[in-house]
Amino acid sequence: MLLDAGIPLLEALATLQEKEARPGAAQALAQLQMCLRDGQALSAACSQQPALFDAMFVAIVAANERSGSLAAALAAHARFLAWADALRAKLVGALIYPALLLLAGGAVLLFLLLFVLPRFAGVFETSMDQLPWASRQLFALGLAGAQQPALTLLLATLPLVLLVLAWQRGSGRTRLLAACWRLPALGPQMRLLALATTYRALAMLLGAGVPVLQALGLVRGLVAAPLRAGLAAATVRVGEGARLSDALSQAGLCTPVAQRMLRVGERSGALAAMFDRAAAFHDEEINRLSDWVAQALNPLLMLLMGLLVGAVVVLMYLPIFQLVEQVQ
Repeated sequence: MLLDAGIPLLEALATLQEKEARPGAAQALAQLQMCLRDGQALSAACSQQPALFDAMFVAIVAANERSGSLAAALAAHARFLAWADALRAKLVGALIYPALLLLAGGAVLLFLLLFVLPRFAGVFETSMDQLPWASRQLFALGLAGAQQPALTLLLATLPLVLLVLAWQRGSGRTRLLAACWRLPALGPQMRLLALATTYRALAMLLGAGVPVLQALGLVRGLVAAPLRAGLAAATVRVGEGARLSDALSQAGLCTPVAQRMLRVGERSGALAAMFDRAAAFHDEEINRLSDWVAQALNPLLMLLMGLLVGAVVVLMYLPIFQLVEQVQ
């Protein structure tokens, strides 16, 4: 926005530094200004701070800083980041309610197990052998949990803790994602999401003037792990002279819609625009996935937790019903 307003690059960076409240960001902007005053290009200055400016951003800046179209390239990169953040927020938002539902249901089950069941078991202590088998097993589980509450809580929260620890580790996260990719319903949707992200990144890079081979190499670290081998094979085929649409299709990185769009883009010279349109087309399917999570998964989870809690309550009161029948 500042460059479009006619403000020189060095002055624009100084303006951003003046309004920046975060010390780390202000220091990074000051470092960029220092490099520019020393005569370095903006791309070279950004490459000296790889923790803040990745290779994709540096390549976009390098391809446009001499052509005078840096403002447009930066705007395209900002739109890509905004799309990625919005997509992440949408998916995370769709998963918040199921996670809260599972946590609440688990807390109710633990409360019944540790506090309610032991008291019911004390009422039927003298006639435990006459109770239904399922009720006896449930009361035995409640008594065992009440005797070791700390161990019970530890065992109940252990799967969640292990899941969080595995997700924080790179190898564990890779295994978890690979397992999700193999699920019948979730796997194809995750693949579609990864392809849409790849198309968006390629559209941004090609639209910024980055060569095709360099663009394919830059997005390799961005795509999901199951697609990286195919992307590497496609890069080799493009380097050997194959068309990009054919190389991506042979590597399994093209949906039928995307393949036809890319062929049109290769003939018309609007390949970046076609990548963007293919990503937009698949965004609709991703939106339907999040809607399905909200409309189908949440009621199913609620039904499951209701059945579990209801089964525990019924088994608790079943001996009382049996006692009433005997009295009558």
